[in-house]
Amino acid sequence: MDFETLRITDNDAIRTVELNRPEALNAFSAQLMDDLADIFLDTATDESIKVLILTGAGRAFSAGADLTEMGRPAKPPKHGFAVMLEAIVDFPKPFIVAVNGIGAGIGATICGLADFTIIANEARLRCPFSTLGLTAEAGSTYLFPFLMGRQKASWFLLSAEWMSGSECEASGLAMMSVPLEQLTETVNAKAQTLAKLPIASLMQTKKLIIDPHRERLKTVFMEENKALAKLVGGPANKEALSAFVEKREPNFSGL
Repeated sequence: MDFETLRITDNDAIRTVELNRPEALNAFSAQLMDDLADIFLDTATDESIKVLILTGAGRAFSAGADLTEMGRPAKPPKHGFAVMLEAIVDFPKPFIVAVNGIGAGIGATICGLADFTIIANEARLRCPFSTLGLTAEAGSTYLFPFLMGRQKASWFLLSAEWMSGSECEASGLAMMSVPLEQLTETVNAKAQTLAKLPIASLMQTKKLIIDPHRERLKTVFMEENKALAKLVGGPANKEALSAFVEKREPNFSGL
């Protein structure tokens, strides 16, 4: 399989998907969202694959949404953000996120959608939505309080502060944190443990875990996306994007 923004490796029933825009810190462009939706949809029905691992190329996991595309006319996407999220939440097999470097925005919130998140000690996650004049996405307003507790989740989503790998583990957002040099080996060992087991059992157990949350998550996706659409292009968002382009701190006073 060839994708413009992804590098795919299959080995012993394990598919490793590497976000492959290192020059842009693996930011989620429209094309990357379409490609990722395609790979989740394809892997869901590929009988040769039992486990999917998602990681990033280079020094970052993902810097989040590609701000250079925000507000710019583009061709209609094949799938778009909403379909990508549904493809992930409906993915029936074990899904591991391996956070190899910084993760911001969707690069952080996608961790809540994983069955298992394993993060490098040196990595950091951030939800910068408030600093962009926007609101959170990818079901994080529902999943993060569930995983982390309401107060820790609220602070993480509202404050736009960074969390280290060890803090992500302590908060419950990550299953474990390990030194960066051990990340690939650790993730592959966990994936191999699962891949040795019968896929019917893995899928049935995951279904039982996810089903009570599935429809609620899809409703939250829609509510978050509507809220994002309402705020995109607003005064705070315009100031944030101008500050980004001009390489300065945004000034939200008086807004």
